[in-house]
Amino acid sequence: MDSKKISGGGTTQSAHERPTLKTIAFMTGLGITTVSRALKDAPDIGAETKERVRMVARQLGYQPNRAGVRLRTGKTNVIALVLSIDEEIMGFTSQMVFGISEVLAGTQYHLVITPHSHSKDPLVPVRYILDTGSADGVIISRTEPDDPRVELMHERGMPFATHGRTNMGISHPFHDFDNEAFAREAVRALVAKGRRRIALLQPPGKLTYYLHTQLGFQTGLRECHAQEVPLRASTDTTLAEIKDTVEELMRSSHAPDGFVCSSSAGAIAVNAGLEAAGFRLGHDIDMVAKQSTDVLSWIRPEIITIFEDFRHAGRELGKAVIARIDGVEPELLQSISPPVWPKS
Repeated sequence: MDSKKISGGGTTQSAHERPTLKTIAFMTGLGITTVSRALKDAPDIGAETKERVRMVARQLGYQPNRAGVRLRTGKTNVIALVLSIDEEIMGFTSQMVFGISEVLAGTQYHLVITPHSHSKDPLVPVRYILDTGSADGVIISRTEPDDPRVELMHERGMPFATHGRTNMGISHPFHDFDNEAFAREAVRALVAKGRRRIALLQPPGKLTYYLHTQLGFQTGLRECHAQEVPLRASTDTTLAEIKDTVEELMRSSHAPDGFVCSSSAGAIAVNAGLEAAGFRLGHDIDMVAKQSTDVLSWIRPEIITIFEDFRHAGRELGKAVIARIDGVEPELLQSISPPVWPKS
């Protein structure tokens, strides 16, 4: 058994115990109050002392005791990201988390992911956070036009930011992608290739960005005198079902000659259905799809891709929720990213 001890001031601490401010104070020869203020970047502590304290803290693997912080300040130093476990598999989750983490890295806040399934009550994870006081701020995705989570957090005074907008008359921080512009420009790109009968793999009808996508798609069809071919699937449909639905549609007498896809994973399933029906992208048919990484372009370079930067979205949401915690008005914490076309 490891019997090494760190002793000082009449106390001992086993080497495998969690390091504390007292441990850092002993290792640096400083007082506990000085160590605490150095870690908080207090202006009256010298830069050399701060760096020495931080170096020892890093070497020891020191982490603040959140329970103690909460008792002293009433804060948890936690930002909760409520994220659906069913989110799109090609880049959404990891890129969003990376972006938020980049922002939080320079603060006292830590990111905690609270998973849930979109097929279950979306209020459950948010209500848990509110009832337990387990976070100082919350970020949610899959935003609905009349979102009960937004209403609940607004009523309870919880600082939050949403990935997507609402239409419920509550001003709140958000970051969104311009899905209206994406769908409109996607139709134009297909018509420029001579495609006139276009199908849309759309978002789920209950989400706000479904409305934006539909508006842009219908505007593009009207402006370009193109025709919609209905597709009985959405980005929430399983990939196998999307593939089968597209194959059936392509074997029918009213097959489209172009597709607009609102997700990368959905685009792969659509392509599988096209190939199963004997069609080739870039020859018999064309497709425009959103992507958040280069993977889709690597797999099928024939797909016309438009970039949605989820990492940037994560950074914007992280900054927004921290600013809201600090009391910045929500109207100043709202942003929309434009579609990014590939460099020619």
